Amino acid sequence: MPETSQAGLRRCLRAARRAVGASDRVAAAAAVDATLRSMGLPRPRSRISAYLASDGELDPAIIVRRALALGCEVHMPVITSLRRRRMRFEPWPPGPRHPAAEGASARWFDLVLTPLVGFDDEGNRIGRGAGFYDRYFAFLRHRNAWHRPQMLGLAFELQRVDRLPAEPRDVPLWGIVTERGVHGRAAARNRGKPAEIGL
Repeated sequence: MPETSQAGLRRCLRAARRAVGASDRVAAAAAVDATLRSMGLPRPRSRISAYLASDGELDPAIIVRRALALGCEVHMPVITSLRRRRMRFEPWPPGPRHPAAEGASARWFDLVLTPLVGFDDEGNRIGRGAGFYDRYFAFLRHRNAWHRPQMLGLAFELQRVDRLPAEPRDVPLWGIVTERGVHGRAAARNRGKPAEIGL
C-alpha cells in the first residue's frame, strides 16, 4: 500500500476511534477485560506492560487494576527520544521503584498489551507511524514460534480492516482483542468464548 494510502487509512481509523461514545468505550473495555479473563490473562504475579490511553484508544485501565490485584508487575512505556524513536518501560503506578525500575528488557515481559490504530486477522497492525514497539520488540521478528512476551493488541472492532501490508520491520501481534472477541493466532485459545457488546 503506498504511503499516502496508509497515511489516509491511519487518519480515517483514528477519527473513527475518537468518535466512539463514552458509554460504548466503557462497555468495550469491560468486554475486552472479560475476554482476557476467559483466556486466563494476565496470569497472577506475571510481568506485563500496558499503556495510558490517548487519542481515542481502547482504555486498558480496568485490566491494569485487575493485574495489580493479581500481584502482577505492571509497566508503562515512556518515550525517551522522539528523534531516535526510543522508549523504555517504567513501573506502574509510579512510586517506590521495582528491581526492574531502570527499564525492563523486552524479553522480561510475559504479556504486552499494545495500542494500535488498525489491524487485520493475520496479526498485522498499524500504529501511529513512529515504530516504537517494532523497534523495542524487534527480536520477535526472528521467532518461528511464540514465546515470551505475548504481544496482544487492544482495539475496537471498527479498527479491523481486511488486510494490511506487512513491512520487514513490523512485529506481528500474537493476537488482538476487541469488544467482539479475539483475532489473530490467539483466537484459537479463546474459540467459543466470546465477550461481545455491540457498538
